[in-house]
Amino acid sequence: MLFGIAAYTLWGLFPLYWPLLKPASPQEILAHRFVWSLVFVAILIALARNWSKVRAVFRSRRTTLILGAAAVLIAANWFTYIYGVNNGFVVETSLGYFINPLVSVVLGVAFFRERLRRVQWVAVAIASIAVVVLTVDYGRLPYLALILAFSFGLYGLLKKLAPVESAVGLAVESGVLVLPAIALLVVLAARGELAFGQESVGNTALLMSAGVATAIPLLFFASAARAVSLSTLGLLQYLAPTLQLIFGLTVFNEPMPPVRLIGFCLVWLALIIFSLDGLWARRPAPCPEQPIPDISGVPQNGAGPQRVSLRP
Repeated sequence: MLFGIAAYTLWGLFPLYWPLLKPASPQEILAHRFVWSLVFVAILIALARNWSKVRAVFRSRRTTLILGAAAVLIAANWFTYIYGVNNGFVVETSLGYFINPLVSVVLGVAFFRERLRRVQWVAVAIASIAVVVLTVDYGRLPYLALILAFSFGLYGLLKKLAPVESAVGLAVESGVLVLPAIALLVVLAARGELAFGQESVGNTALLMSAGVATAIPLLFFASAARAVSLSTLGLLQYLAPTLQLIFGLTVFNEPMPPVRLIGFCLVWLALIIFSLDGLWARRPAPCPEQPIPDISGVPQNGAGPQRVSLRP
């Protein structure tokens, strides 16, 4: 439970972290995130002597292609999130992670032919209405939220198709994109747009820490997922977007007009319905009552009834 709370709290604190990396652009921050994630995870894998598992992934063409596609999706997700936070759209990014669980449900229906209960369809319908309401409020589709929700939903779908350990998966995904990331840093340096090493020592250290900031919550999450029930983990996941929303409204002073608030309330209503239905479906079945054995035919002695053991 503590690992799960720690993971989602750290993810919820990211809106306070990304602005510290300015004046680095979202592209540069994303590139550093891949480069230093690979360095950090490689150290962990070396300490755990798990290189054989990494080699096993690359020996499977199917797994390599799936994780490569997952790397592209998580790159799109990270870039959108960093861009949104650093450009004053923290509330909209929180919306993306609020609706992500419902998007994952729809993807499960589309790709794995999972069946939804009637109440779950009601939750999906309410969330769809919320998107329409928020579109009216923004004057456009909340595209940042939708990109975040669908990219992370598809990322989870691919990870389901190629389940590997968290550290190994992150190493492969970072390794797939580390060369493009380094090339991007070289291009930015040639243009004179690279912040790394050009600003303060503190800024350089913070850019290098992007790898640790990426890996630690993922490792915490992996530890929690192995020990905590899915229903508990599903409820904990709302901690991150809730913190993001709070920071967007209080720290970054983003507006919450009435129509936008109605849209968010519809999303929260959909999540409450969906979560309660999930908890109800996972409730333990009642134990069948055991019949009381008939002891009327047990022979009696003069001292009274014999003691009968009811243990099987």
